[in-house]
Parts: sequence; C-alpha cells; structure tokens
Amino acid sequence: MIRRNVLAFAILSTVLAYAAAAQTAVAPQIGGHFELTTTDGHDVTEQDYRGKWLLVYFGYTYCPDVCPTVLNEMGTALDELGPRAKHIQPIFISIDPTRDSQKVMAKYLKSFDPRIVGLRGDGDATEEAAKAFHVYYRARTVGHGEYVMDHSAFIYVLNPKGKFVQLLSADVPGHRLAEVLKKLVK
Repeated sequence: MIRRNVLAFAILSTVLAYAAAAQTAVAPQIGGHFELTTTDGHDVTEQDYRGKWLLVYFGYTYCPDVCPTVLNEMGTALDELGPRAKHIQPIFISIDPTRDSQKVMAKYLKSFDPRIVGLRGDGDATEEAAKAFHVYYRARTVGHGEYVMDHSAFIYVLNPKGKFVQLLSADVPGHRLAEVLKKLVK
C-alpha cells in the first residue's frame, strides 16, 4: 500500500509539473496514434473512435484492485448518463500483453459494462500507446515466477476529435465521473 501511495504521488507530481509547465510553455500532447486489437480480433486505431468522447484507461486483467474498481465506476457513470452514454466510448488498454490475450481480456471484461472496449497489442504496440498517453507501467516480480504491473492509474478524457480534455484520478466515483461527463457531453 505504501509503495502504491508513493507511486501515485510520483505520478501526480509529474502531472502537476506538466500542468505548471503549460502555463509558461507548450503542454505536452496527451493521446495520439495507436494501433491495437479489440477482444474480438479487429485491428483499430484512434481514428476508429472519432465522433465519440473517449474514456481511456490503461490497466491489466490480473490487477487485484484498482483496475476492476475503475471499470465498475465507468459502468456506473454510463448508467447514470442514460441516453448521453451513446456519445461516449470507454476503452480499457492492456499494459500486460504477455498475460492479457484477446480471450483473457474478453472473459475479464464480461464482468463489467458491455460498452467498455478492450484493446491490446504486442509489446511494441503497447509501449507506443502508453507513450502517447504518458502512461507509466513496469512489471515487478513478486516471487515464484509471478509478477504484478506497477502502473499509473488515470482516466483520460478525449473529445470527439481525439483531443485530450481532462485527466481524472482512478479513484473518481462513478457518480462524479457522470457529473464531469454531463458538463462535457451536451
């Protein structure tokens, strides 16, 4: 828990540093090109989602706590949005291509809202997508040949043109996420 808090603090500090730099310089671009595969085997890029508001979250299916909580809260937000939800596409991008096969991701995502699209790629495609969103992730050995993925935990909100709009903490409750989206999606 302490390690997670330190990691979260480091990531938040970096994001705040970017925000402070944006006041005096050009802010870094968040989001961009990716080439990944859906859980049903279709190759997609960011262009396939133009016209919808995107909620992009990077995680992995073996995550013990944060990832399933975020996906549950996304589903809650979509439910609270009612008809407006059709203008939003939540996307879960795996940072663990070794374990998160299409089959594993499809089975995992069945536990959550069916509107959440799961995307994955090989190591290079995953790295490129993560770089585009400034996502931190790293495998950490926990012994006996097992590992967990340390990773940043933010929800990236992009507008229908694919431009970054807002960064939300992974601990945002679904009703609060719905409030944020109601202000954006008219």
